[in-house]
Amino acid sequence: MHARAVAVTTTALLGASLLAPASSAQASHGGSGPVVIAHRGASAYAPENTLAAVDKAAELGIDWVENDVQRTRDGELVVIHDDSLRRTTDVEEVFPGRAPWKVKDFTAAEIARLDAGSWFGAAHAGARVPTLEQYVARVERHHQKLLLEIKSPELYPGIERETLKVLGNEGWLDRQHVAGRLIVQSFSADSVRTVHELKPAVKTGLLGTPALADLPVYAEFADQINPSHDSLSLGYVSAVQAFTGPHGTPMEVFAWTVDDAAGARLAAGYGVDGIITNRPDVVLAATRGQVPDAD
Repeated sequence: MHARAVAVTTTALLGASLLAPASSAQASHGGSGPVVIAHRGASAYAPENTLAAVDKAAELGIDWVENDVQRTRDGELVVIHDDSLRRTTDVEEVFPGRAPWKVKDFTAAEIARLDAGSWFGAAHAGARVPTLEQYVARVERHHQKLLLEIKSPELYPGIERETLKVLGNEGWLDRQHVAGRLIVQSFSADSVRTVHELKPAVKTGLLGTPALADLPVYAEFADQINPSHDSLSLGYVSAVQAFTGPHGTPMEVFAWTVDDAAGARLAAGYGVDGIITNRPDVVLAATRGQVPDAD
């Protein structure tokens, strides 16, 4: 399976300007440019990982939203990026004696009391940390698609199975969703592998920029390699896309986090399949040729 990939990888490393054909992700947008994914929702315009950020992405016409999933002390899955509640809630005021305010040390009911919007702006005061059930329900309401990150899985043994259970209970593991509306990603290769083993139909992504020599292993269970935009090169993107992923299609590359037009055009020029951004409107316009060169 990997003979073609090794050959193309070698060519890419020698500096050949290889552009991979449009991926399945790009094809779903008519091949007009990379898929645009709203990072933690449209988080430049609403507090990250809240329902308001999902709503804003929908308002901007963005199909894909990205989120982060962690687990409370009593086993509820909640959508929040940091393993601490400090940065994006008023936990220090509500529970002053509970430092260091880790998500895993609070119950779902306690977290539900927290204000997750005032830090962003007064207009969002009272926003809450959503449960995963609440979050996917809002995504479904807008007929959007979900790039779900399992955050810090080493802190939450078994979170992969629990995440898949919630997704299944909410109707997100049917044929329609797994065929084109759901991707589960993580920085942990072990976590991605576990998701693939538990539910092989689900599309998966490995965050980071692994060595090309390791790609044959990752191609067995990851459909995507999703690196930081500042680690991209044309050769690396082409090399990843030369591999066939576990679902029999070329592996894809979703780059993060790009918030300006010039950066978006640069990433698109490398041939990435998707761009994860806090400013999805800016990236969408830039990659469809709707903004001038000067930002």
